[in-house]
Amino acid sequence: MRHVQLTIAFICISLLGLAQHQDSYKKNIVKLNLTSPLLKNYSLQYERVLSKRISVAVSGRVMPSSTLPYKSLIKDQVTDVDDKYVDQFLDQAEFGNYAITPELRWYVGKKGYGRGFYLAPYYRFATYQAKGTDISVEDEGESYSGDADGTVTAHTGGLLLGAQWLLGKRIGLDLWLLGPNFGRGNGNLNLVSSTPLDEGEQTELRSQLEKIDIPYTRETYHVDATGGRIELTGPWAGVRAGLLLTFRF
Repeated sequence: MRHVQLTIAFICISLLGLAQHQDSYKKNIVKLNLTSPLLKNYSLQYERVLSKRISVAVSGRVMPSSTLPYKSLIKDQVTDVDDKYVDQFLDQAEFGNYAITPELRWYVGKKGYGRGFYLAPYYRFATYQAKGTDISVEDEGESYSGDADGTVTAHTGGLLLGAQWLLGKRIGLDLWLLGPNFGRGNGNLNLVSSTPLDEGEQTELRSQLEKIDIPYTRETYHVDATGGRIELTGPWAGVRAGLLLTFRF
């Protein structure tokens, strides 16, 4: 009988120790992306630890309207970048975006409970906007201007590789090593003329719009007396990387 009592007591102590071990790692983690301001945006993430190996997280990112970061790199991806109308749009437009990214994390190391190396498949919904651009177009010595704006919506999926560790009881770091994502995007670019366009002006505007050639993207052009419109459909790709300050509770 005494052996049975000792066995039960040992099991209870072991379970209590395991519970205390799990509780010593706070299950809620709020994170601030320290590197996102380099791209003129702000990003937060919330992670919930479900078990030693598994957790779920959701990220939110917003970029207030501003000039395009790393403008020269963007221009390199567009053909005919010497065209002055393309340059006008990229130089004068204000760009903004927001994204929501849920993910599932699998911690592969011994520590677990939101620590160590992890793999995280994720989905991202993102919207990109450009607005407030005034483009002037010349046609046989005459010129006219218009306001330009555009929107692109993208749905992508990817896999993030990273590592997370504690610096103290509650403060830590989360390193997003590499997280490529692929999917599709669609959107439009609109140019509304300040005055009605005659046939010659419409022809000139159409020829300028057709010079915008984005690789691997299908473009459809519409031009009338009010201005022009480009509809875009094609593959979309991106990458996640960064360093986040974490707080556990």
